[in-house]
Amino acid sequence: MIGLKFIVALCSALIWGSGQVINKQYIKGIVFFAVQVIFWFVELSTGTLAVITGQAEAHFRNAGYFTRGLWGIITLGESPRIRVDDAWVLVFDHSIMLMVAGLITIVLLIIFGLIWFWNIRDAYKSRVAIEQGERISSASYVKRLWEQSFEYIMITPGTILVVFISILPVAFSMLIAFTNYNRNNIPPVNLVEWVGFQTFMDIVRIPIWGTSFLRILGWTVAWAFLATSSAYLFGMLQAVLINAKGIRFKGLWRSVFILPWAIPGMVSLLVFRVMFNREGVINRLLLDSGIIDTFIPWMSQTAWARFMLVLVNVWLGFPYFMALITGVMTGISPEYYEAVEIDGGNGWHKFRYISLPMIFAATAPLIVMSLTHNFNNFGAVYFLTEGGPANPALQMAGSTDILITWLFSLTYDYRMYNFASAISIMIFMVLAVVSGVTLMRTRAFKED
Repeated sequence: MIGLKFIVALCSALIWGSGQVINKQYIKGIVFFAVQVIFWFVELSTGTLAVITGQAEAHFRNAGYFTRGLWGIITLGESPRIRVDDAWVLVFDHSIMLMVAGLITIVLLIIFGLIWFWNIRDAYKSRVAIEQGERISSASYVKRLWEQSFEYIMITPGTILVVFISILPVAFSMLIAFTNYNRNNIPPVNLVEWVGFQTFMDIVRIPIWGTSFLRILGWTVAWAFLATSSAYLFGMLQAVLINAKGIRFKGLWRSVFILPWAIPGMVSLLVFRVMFNREGVINRLLLDSGIIDTFIPWMSQTAWARFMLVLVNVWLGFPYFMALITGVMTGISPEYYEAVEIDGGNGWHKFRYISLPMIFAATAPLIVMSLTHNFNNFGAVYFLTEGGPANPALQMAGSTDILITWLFSLTYDYRMYNFASAISIMIFMVLAVVSGVTLMRTRAFKED
């Protein structure tokens, strides 16, 4: 014989809130039923019938919001925009809009699905409690829910915003990688189709794409390492010098060296771009001082352009590490240094055995974060060199392009959306693995 608890659960599965009404929890039942009414109202009120030659023809395109959304993300449309008798046909599908609507539909269905499951589970558990002799009511349930789940209730609105503002755009950009959305296939004149892993296979299989990806990836890794290590080491050097005993007016020196960080990076990069022109201030100063006898091709030769990028990044990045390391050194107890002096150690021993280990332990996670930032440091490359100089060996990229600037060119200049999306997924996988492994190996992470 089927127990009453299963009956109320089944009733709530069919008509939301009916199980709660059977349990005499009328307010809860009305709330759950209202959610079901909203669901069906949206679905039924948004559906229409297309009238063709006087006959009503039902089609998924004209179905309710949720049905149309699922149809759209599965098929990405069936009718492109075409011209008939020198006029555009009004009824057509836009694959990208259908994909976006489909993603929103999936999120909304998940939310409604969770509420549906909550409704069934609540009816079942309430019935079990009643059979055990407990007295329950909607008011007591709301009070208990508020006390036990206050944190979850408070973070739910923010979580929903994060889903729609952050997660949905990321999901959309990732799905593009599995389509043929590119400059040769732009909706609504053409429909976008699902192609699976074809784009990833093309990147690996087609020589020019595979070679370009590997070479740009290699330079991106080298750039991230050089940019991070040079700024970190120079920032450490400045922090150690400023905190030395013989230095006077330490506050003034800190203020001066923090200025490159205070000025907007884009402004500094555009100024450096003018200064490093062939006949810019840098070449003029070097020529007038007799250090060089011909202009240095900062912008037109690969080696010089990359060196210039690292050099300018040191200027922009070292103040951050200088301030960070200064704070760490300020917190080191003087007793440690006194112990080194008692043992006959000098300044190098103090730095090597006291300062350096403590600095590195405190800043290791931030070094990883800076490495990740430089891996995707779009502004430094784009505003200084725009990826140049040109390199015919690379597909739609220049010699100083890193992966993120290459993605920008593929997307906005060449409209190779599917390739850009596929490469962005590869970037994410590389960064996730490297950052995760590196962070877990740091002492700060282990101690936490």
